[in-house]
Amino acid sequence: MSTELILLNISGPDKSGITASLTEILANYGAKILDIGQADIHHTLSLGILIKTDSTKSGEILKEILFKTRDLQVQVAFDIVSPEAYTDWVSRQGKDRYIVTILGREITARQIAEVSKIISEQGLNIETIQRLTGRMPLDDTEQPLTKGCIEMSVRGTPADREGMQAAFMRLAADLNFDISLQEDNMYRRNRRLICFDMDSTLIRTEVIDELADRAGVGEEVRAITESAMRGEIDFDESFTRRVALLKGLDVSVMKEIAESLPITEGVERLMTVLKRSGYKTAILSGGFTYFGEYLKKRFGFDYVYANELEVGPDGKLTGRYLGDIVDGKRKKELLKLIAQVENIDIAQTIAVGDGANDLPMLSTAGLGIAFHAKPKVKAEASQSISTIGIDGVLYFLGFKDSYIGA
Repeated sequence: MSTELILLNISGPDKSGITASLTEILANYGAKILDIGQADIHHTLSLGILIKTDSTKSGEILKEILFKTRDLQVQVAFDIVSPEAYTDWVSRQGKDRYIVTILGREITARQIAEVSKIISEQGLNIETIQRLTGRMPLDDTEQPLTKGCIEMSVRGTPADREGMQAAFMRLAADLNFDISLQEDNMYRRNRRLICFDMDSTLIRTEVIDELADRAGVGEEVRAITESAMRGEIDFDESFTRRVALLKGLDVSVMKEIAESLPITEGVERLMTVLKRSGYKTAILSGGFTYFGEYLKKRFGFDYVYANELEVGPDGKLTGRYLGDIVDGKRKKELLKLIAQVENIDIAQTIAVGDGANDLPMLSTAGLGIAFHAKPKVKAEASQSISTIGIDGVLYFLGFKDSYIGA
């Protein structure tokens, strides 16, 4: 008995029952479905079905399909697929798969065109494209903080993965969007622990600078802070020098600062989704425990590790700290420790931060994301978000607005 491989391409206005009606015909003739894919764009259907059938039945199948699509007011095209072409297609399914995520306040044709060009130049093929964000408003002046995100599933082995990543980063900077390149492996959609830096990540300030302003040493402390975040001086040294300048500040000031912290766009939405999805969350900060504990209580973080300021019997800061400094090395150790305690593979972890002292944990985590980061950090991190709020992390994890209630 000879067989035929036939690809059916159906398009037209989408309506309920099209897939059911067409597959019912195939079932009646005992056709085997080798592949199927369907997409809906603005109520327009695109449905592809690859079938294997007895060549003696193919004529009747095509005739019934043709009549049925006419009744359903959609179009159908038939293509015969050779066994050789099918075998070649199957062999390509074993190749590596990557996920390319494009994210920004808006998604433009130029962004997609240039990203697609880089993918093609690397010898890869785009298999699917899906939108992760909700519908974009027609008038973006009414919703200035809109965001757009599409996800591409890409098949093949890049000719130069590092070069591809670098090209993506340059393009993102030029066209003002964010892009992520990740292997589509078993860990990508099975992350379980996410660790955040605090200052300039979860909050839009450096709390030590806020304390310094109250102590009248703001400019001096900010200069040391910026130098440390750029990686120009050792973090431990800079931390010790800055804390010393806070000597004599009344501890009551910390409550005032905590209650007026400028929270980063998207924190509440991000934490709501992560908790609902069963993620463990941690704050690993070179800042101070008091503020980390405040955020823990407000948003429900599971862990907080930061630095403890010493308070004298007079209720004023002594200019010293207690215990070991939470620096870049310590953040990395804490990430690994929490993963071990929670019995989580390090490949299932995520780290998010903005400064040079975050690089060790960003490079250790399964997914490291530089968030509105300093140039040095952004250049060394494999993924970054610079155009929207911190809830953009959800799209790098594959979440869609449609099923997170956004």
